[in-house]
Amino acid sequence: MRISRAERSVLGDWWYSLDTRLLLALGLLMAAGLLASLAASPPVALRLGLDPFFFVKRHAILLVLAFFVLIISSMLTERAMMALAVLLFTGAFILLVLIPFIGDSAKGSSRWIELGGFSLQPSEFIKPAFVLVTAYLFTMAQQSADRRWLLISLGLFAIVLATLVAQPDYGQSILLALIWAGLFFLAGLPWLWLFLFAGLGAGGLGAAYFLVPHVGKRIDRFLDPAGGDNYQVGHALRSFIEGGWLGRGPGEGVIKHVLPDAHSDYIFAVLAEEFGLLACAGLLAIFAFVVLRGLAHAHQDKDPFRKLALAGLMLAFGLQAVLNLGINMGLLPAKGMTLPFISYGGSSLLAVALAMGLALGLSRRHRGEARFDRTLVGMRNQGGDV
Repeated sequence: MRISRAERSVLGDWWYSLDTRLLLALGLLMAAGLLASLAASPPVALRLGLDPFFFVKRHAILLVLAFFVLIISSMLTERAMMALAVLLFTGAFILLVLIPFIGDSAKGSSRWIELGGFSLQPSEFIKPAFVLVTAYLFTMAQQSADRRWLLISLGLFAIVLATLVAQPDYGQSILLALIWAGLFFLAGLPWLWLFLFAGLGAGGLGAAYFLVPHVGKRIDRFLDPAGGDNYQVGHALRSFIEGGWLGRGPGEGVIKHVLPDAHSDYIFAVLAEEFGLLACAGLLAIFAFVVLRGLAHAHQDKDPFRKLALAGLMLAFGLQAVLNLGINMGLLPAKGMTLPFISYGGSSLLAVALAMGLALGLSRRHRGEARFDRTLVGMRNQGGDV
């Protein structure tokens, strides 16, 4: 079906204001994720006594749902985006508070809540909401020169961080801290505060190293690989060597048969062995294209809220990918972190689709400049609707 440029319907307006190249790149990542699941997940399913294609089927179903989430969220107005962000932030935060009491434990952490046979990880969904809420608060701080907005943002960041540490989930805690600090920097807010928070962050990492045994052990193993158990990291590194430039071939990899998290945290290592370094470089190029194109839209946008929100969403997307890739290649200490759109994981896939859908919506070529009313009455339109 071809949509006419003259058509002024919601669908027509959406399609011709959309960055279709960015949408195509995201579609390629989703397709790559399905291929990666097909390559990496059957051995994991067999080890668990499940149908070999159990995770592939679930990933395909979730991928369809994620695609609809991405498209629908990209059609939202800024008012609807902000309302969704507030509701999602509130709901996810409540679940984060409840997780220590009603959550399911795995590998020493309580991060999931079972809802109708679906494991929900609230920390994944709070990230896009946190970005939009923080972008709004920093925008108000920029324009009013009132420090109360900074204090509100700092308070929200602190309480979310506390709930993540309580699980404990240090990977998401670090990611959230980097997102908040990045938005703070981009908003051009007082540098003294930024240095103060950086010092507090460094102090927190030091405290975790000395006071939390498994954090200290992981950092020690990273600094001295020969001094401890590096089972997954060691096999992941081997996969890059075994795969070479062109890989062993689809289905021919052997690392996935011994990696417990081959379908999730270490899926990039499986791709490296079966498809080679050239294919991995191509995948990295798509990630880089998405992030750089999104940041370019943010740079060109004149509205401070859209600029910060879009940059924050791309920052979250890019940092999560960098953390996962760094762990797979032994450049960072081992920590559970999915590769956006590639790793298996329902909460991660849906949350990333929502975040990228919001990014697509914010980057649209708007016919009217809609922005938040600086008097906090709501939204105002100048020259038309979004």
